[in-house]
Amino acid sequence: MSKPAERAHSRQAVEAIELLGSLVKLARLERKMTAADLAERAGISRPLLRRIERGDPGCSIGAVFEAAVIVGVPLFEAERGAATLHAGEIRQRLVLMPKSARRSRRPARDDF
Repeated sequence: MSKPAERAHSRQAVEAIELLGSLVKLARLERKMTAADLAERAGISRPLLRRIERGDPGCSIGAVFEAAVIVGVPLFEAERGAATLHAGEIRQRLVLMPKSARRSRRPARDDF
């Protein structure tokens, strides 16, 4: 199966991607770091960094997160008053979840 030429993204997803890219660029400039320096530290090319900063949804999430961490952009910051989940707590919760999700084979009985 071939890769689709362009994938449709929800408006909310596109806005979040563009926001993260803008935050990466702003943090890089505030640290007086050149695009070449950040790209080298993140192990990516300058064109890929440019795409990240522009909010291209086709960029690898690993590359985006790596660039964000290097310049100090907080990822998954908890909202005020909300409990912060750490990686260990998330793993403990995932152990309790089913290994996969399946559609029910039985039709819903909604004829009360």
